[in-house]
Amino acid sequence: MSVVRTKVLGLVDVIMRVPSLFIIDEILKMGMGVPIAQPMGQVPNSTAINLDPPVAAMLPEDDRGMQDSIEVYKFISFAVFKFLFCLFGAISAACVFMLWTRHLVIVYMYIVSVGLIFLSYWSNVSALSVISDSPSLLEDVLSLNMDRLLDPGGVLISILPHLLAQWLMGVIFAYIHLGPRHKIIQKALPFSFLMPLLLAMLPLPSIVLKHSPAFAAILPLVLSKIALWSSSFDVVKTILSGYQHARNFASNFGIATLIENEWQRLNVPCVLRVFWTIRLTEHLISLLMSSEAPLRFAATVQSVLVSGCETLTAVLGMTSIISLICHYIGKMFQLFLLSEDYDEDKSIGTVSAILFYILALQTGLTSLSPDKRIIRLCRNMCLLVTALLHFLHNIVAPILMSLSAARNPSRKRHARALIVCAFLLIAPGSLLAVLWASHSPSTWLLAVTAFSVEVIVKVLVSLATYTLFLLDARRQTFWEKLDDYVYYIRAFGNSVEFCFGIFLFFNGAWILIFESELIPIGGAIRALMMGIHAYFNIWCEARAGWVVFMKRRTAVHKISSLPEATTVQLHQFDDVCAICYQDMTSAKITRCNHYFHGVCLRKWLYVQDRCPLCHEIIMNQDGNPGEDTIEEQANNFDNARADSRVGRPGNETANRQQNVAHGGILHNADQADALNQPLFDDTFLEEQITNHNRSSATRSLGENTIDLHDAQMAASIRSTLQEPVPEHLRFVRSLGGIANVQAANATELRQSESDLLMPLVENEVQLVTTEGVHASDSGSSYASTSESISSNMEDTGGSSSSSTGSGTLSGLSNSSLVSAAAISFNLRRHHVLLQQQQQQPNAPRE
Repeated sequence: MSVVRTKVLGLVDVIMRVPSLFIIDEILKMGMGVPIAQPMGQVPNSTAINLDPPVAAMLPEDDRGMQDSIEVYKFISFAVFKFLFCLFGAISAACVFMLWTRHLVIVYMYIVSVGLIFLSYWSNVSALSVISDSPSLLEDVLSLNMDRLLDPGGVLISILPHLLAQWLMGVIFAYIHLGPRHKIIQKALPFSFLMPLLLAMLPLPSIVLKHSPAFAAILPLVLSKIALWSSSFDVVKTILSGYQHARNFASNFGIATLIENEWQRLNVPCVLRVFWTIRLTEHLISLLMSSEAPLRFAATVQSVLVSGCETLTAVLGMTSIISLICHYIGKMFQLFLLSEDYDEDKSIGTVSAILFYILALQTGLTSLSPDKRIIRLCRNMCLLVTALLHFLHNIVAPILMSLSAARNPSRKRHARALIVCAFLLIAPGSLLAVLWASHSPSTWLLAVTAFSVEVIVKVLVSLATYTLFLLDARRQTFWEKLDDYVYYIRAFGNSVEFCFGIFLFFNGAWILIFESELIPIGGAIRALMMGIHAYFNIWCEARAGWVVFMKRRTAVHKISSLPEATTVQLHQFDDVCAICYQDMTSAKITRCNHYFHGVCLRKWLYVQDRCPLCHEIIMNQDGNPGEDTIEEQANNFDNARADSRVGRPGNETANRQQNVAHGGILHNADQADALNQPLFDDTFLEEQITNHNRSSATRSLGENTIDLHDAQMAASIRSTLQEPVPEHLRFVRSLGGIANVQAANATELRQSESDLLMPLVENEVQLVTTEGVHASDSGSSYASTSESISSNMEDTGGSSSSSTGSGTLSGLSNSSLVSAAAISFNLRRHHVLLQQQQQQPNAPRE
């Protein structure tokens, strides 16, 4: 029951908004009160030139000019007044249309109450005109003249319907009026409506009976005027509150959301459909009543369609009907394709409606004569049909792609998708054949041809891609050329679409310049749409295509510079591609000695230029592949030593790729180390760190200050520190100068003296992984690194050991020792780089 009530109230709300559209439609029929220019050779209906030639000739020349000026001023003043009045009426109707339902009910109650007053006045005047020529009704009642009283053409039978109507209107007015509701006034209202007829029964002078309807309407008019004045403040308040609500909503959610919300609240599509249906029904009824001969179907349909796009509001109504039709067409195709996604069919209806309305505006459909209007309407419908075919292709294309990748799909779905594709190939071809056979070449026909051929090309591209993917899904081996074939096919389709876009732009420019029919609004809209088309469909598409082309070209150049893996190397590698997880019959070897498919690596290079496994830069930044700087070779050597020392489980593939010969790298690294000795002895620093840790652990064990778990951890530390500290702990190697090292050292010395060796050893594997993955991020400051190590110490619960700095290396705290070692490593690297720059000033640097 509640569902039915909701639907009924929704229907009532829609019907209450329709009269506003009829008011706007009638105002637009009048041309907003602006006189329409008459064609050449016709005399316009203007009083400025309606003077008869003899009269104008009889007037003196000065008086004739003054008379013409007066007439022109009268004409302009009257036209301005009509325009302002029509503008006020259109704005008022639009405001009433946008009211909330409760306010709309109040407006209709007031309008109906005022309408009842005038209807009552007209009914009383009509009844008094009947009674005035007849004998007195009171005399017949007193004399019991039943023959005259019961006469079907008598006075009593004639005014009886008026009596019932006046009483009913009085009761309704008393119920719905918005004025004061005193008991006496409420009871007197029905008698006020009946008063002229009651007075007509009495033998009163005719002058009294003549003015009695006007006196009877005084009380309802006073009540209506009081209601109008009392609610004027509420009207202003409602307008201001509506404006404030719209402003707040737009500021919070945006103008687009506001428009969408109001569109749904007002239920605009349903209102427009009801308005257009009632308008066409009215026109059809007028045709049936005015025509004596039987109407022909084709002529009737043509007349109805011409009337259905006579004004902008009528075009909006037709647009809503077309939107509904396109919506169900898209829904029917989606049901045929067994697709569960119903978002696309909704967009079909919306986009089709927008396209049809824009076409109507830019072609000046409402300003054309009826004969030209029906021709232009048919042409616009042809363009809309081709656009609908594009939308249908957008529905079937993703379904084809999903079916081509499926292993065991239903053949029924394949058949349905292919049937739709066949329809999309046959329909535009048949349309072009019919149009070229019945029309001569024109700009409109060329536009339809371009759209239709574009649909055919897009369908053929989709079918070719579908076939390639279907063949690839049935293959047992990796198809390396698939990506190239798909790229070439889609590039061909996009190139054809781009060429048609340029052709349509010049076609529209030709229409705008040479074929416009002096339609300023239509020409402005066409120019605006041409600008939008030029930006989005030409410039943006060309820029996006060029970016894709350059990315692909750069990736192909980089891939071609990488060495190809031999059969022996692939046999020794004996693993799958780390990107696609497919077996490799051919592969490319990166400079970090990782194996990938050439196609997979090319797709990876579209995203970034680093190795997918170790994040090393695949190509040099200077564009010279195969030439590594001394620093890059040393970094690779350090990474190789760290990976081989840690021996991480589960990383056999990466270890096997890292074990490829590094002869050239080792040789260049040894040359760099031989250029100059380090400023500090690394071995001496490592021994001091180890001895200090051993003495601290021994004293702690002797004093029984640690438990068994701490003793086991200390033993693991001693066993770990027996070998030299690995060079991959050079986490300050890219600071770029002694000043940065000193600042980092000062930051580190201000840290609390704590035992950093335990978290450092525990996080050794994490540091190695971090260095391998973030090799490009090694330029972080030493202060941030030391702070991260300190936070790791707090998380792992490392104990602190207080040690006073005595100025000697053995008296330093563990954190100071680590800082000194880091400084030594960084100074050594920096010194090597400076020496290399002095010897080879033109050598490339990373």
